[in-house]
Amino acid sequence: MPLPRLDDDPDAPFPQPAAVPGLPDGLLAYGGDLSPARLLNAYRRGIFPWYSPGQPILWWSPDPRMVFATDGVGLSRRFRRSLRRLPWVARADTAFARVIARCAAAPRPGQRGTWITPEMQAAYVRLHALGHAHSVEVLAGPEPDAPLVGGIYGVAVGRMFFGESMFSDASGGSKAALAALAAWLQGQGWPLIDGQLENPHLVSLGGLRVPRERFLAQLPALVDAPGSPGPWTGAFGTLALRDLAG
Repeated sequence: MPLPRLDDDPDAPFPQPAAVPGLPDGLLAYGGDLSPARLLNAYRRGIFPWYSPGQPILWWSPDPRMVFATDGVGLSRRFRRSLRRLPWVARADTAFARVIARCAAAPRPGQRGTWITPEMQAAYVRLHALGHAHSVEVLAGPEPDAPLVGGIYGVAVGRMFFGESMFSDASGGSKAALAALAAWLQGQGWPLIDGQLENPHLVSLGGLRVPRERFLAQLPALVDAPGSPGPWTGAFGTLALRDLAG
């Protein structure tokens, strides 16, 4: 069966997620664009773009799916002890473009280059400007000019957060960013964070392997819940990471 090509209309429907014989599991379609309308349409259906430079845009809905319960991000006792001694703080939507650029530049084991191409970065910066994409930044201290030590970004639809990528410039920076995001979302009544694809790092932090069918069944109620696009900076405030150490 050939891989379906998306229609040029950004509102065109996506194929139903299912295994396509002869293709990697979760690969649904190719083509289209990265317009805000297309991206939001995809995320609402549990689909995301992921492709390498030189490839067409590829659209995925993997099985199983890696997800986090917002009350289920696990930090080791050793890391919690280190957080109690650190002046790190977390903020939201104060450096989105820097976070996505650092995610793109971060080396990843077994992977050459990055899927976060300049085209992808520009697309998510547009979504951020429209209030749909968000970042959580971890800074080395509460000073306004404190350096970034970690961060995470993703897309919010309704009451569902779809994580895209995270980075560390200091040991534990990405863990702290994920934990800060999860704690804040839990306080807002958001139950899940999508982690997309399984990897050992996400599993070590409490990521759960969920069958695609179950994940997709949960989505409609979450993405259709009332949302309020816009920056999270004020509502998130400044979180002292030592407060997450217990």
